Amino acid sequence: MKNTALTPIHVKTGAKMVPFAGYNMPVQYTGVNVEHDTVRKGVGVFDVSHMGEFILKGENALDLIQRVTSNDAAKLYDGKVQYSCLPNEDGGIVDDLLVYRIDEKTYMLVVNASNIEKDWNWISKFNTKGVEMKDISDRTSLLAVQGPKAADALQSLTDIDLASMEYYTFTKGKFAGVDNVVVSATGYTGAGGFELYFDNEHAEHIWNEVFRAGEPFGIKPIGLAARDTLRLEMGFCLYGNDIDDTTSPLEAGLGWVTKFNKEFTNSEALQQQKQAGVDRKLVGFEMIDRGIPRHDYVIVDAEGNEIGKVTSGTQSPSLQKAIGLGYIKSGFAKEGTEIYISIRDNKVRAKVVKPPFYK
Repeated sequence: MKNTALTPIHVKTGAKMVPFAGYNMPVQYTGVNVEHDTVRKGVGVFDVSHMGEFILKGENALDLIQRVTSNDAAKLYDGKVQYSCLPNEDGGIVDDLLVYRIDEKTYMLVVNASNIEKDWNWISKFNTKGVEMKDISDRTSLLAVQGPKAADALQSLTDIDLASMEYYTFTKGKFAGVDNVVVSATGYTGAGGFELYFDNEHAEHIWNEVFRAGEPFGIKPIGLAARDTLRLEMGFCLYGNDIDDTTSPLEAGLGWVTKFNKEFTNSEALQQQKQAGVDRKLVGFEMIDRGIPRHDYVIVDAEGNEIGKVTSGTQSPSLQKAIGLGYIKSGFAKEGTEIYISIRDNKVRAKVVKPPFYK
């Protein structure tokens, strides 16, 4: 089991630690609902140093990214971030990721913790034009400071004008006295905020400074359980649950990051799928009757015929109702359609809604 540079702090703070993607990670500190609420209304800090970071450098770096990712990275400019995915050759997804353009010949890819080795091997397979690739995951720490008070809580630590940073942009600068910290505004909670990338050696110092500066704003450490409820309220996909090697980006509603103005892995087959239409779709739903949908619960129609499966589900702390995502047959995917979740052999009513659940 790997530790992040901040694991000793989490343990000392009394976090409940669990194995996650090969790492010893804090799942919660004071309780999921309290932590969730802290991020929605104030500001909270996630240690997400388990994520993977690759640097791609050279004349052909963009060419390689264009061939392995579904989105059009040619649209990026220095300081811009793009959400994308790595399609496989069978119609599924190797991973979803963020592409950071540092300069014309230098990019950073941020990938999911459980897929670091898989993604590295996959991209390397297509690196036929000598792009310099560096895996900096093990030496990089990453904090996500999320919530409406994030900019105010962090501003005293940097000269970067945080409040004016646009969504999906980043900049490099001095933060808490440390040079070359990457500060980005992407977020996985829908509550606004920033990500801080820096070398492990500065982890404890930056963590302490963030909490010192954020104290007047009620800043709190937040675990992975609340990260999951926050992202689900926004309808954001989680790799391994809502998307994987068997789900097409078009089925998953990721057509918006699947651009056919260029050739990429399996683009021809995906284009045919787009023209023909998909048989199943990832939809959001909320429960009408009482019951919490869980991963892999069967979704049925009024007659009890199986029409799909739940991929993510929870009791939403913000909405005080049960919500979920799942793949269902396209004929049932229209907003407002009544469906049923099979919970302990009972048909429990739900209806299809368009994410985000939390507006």
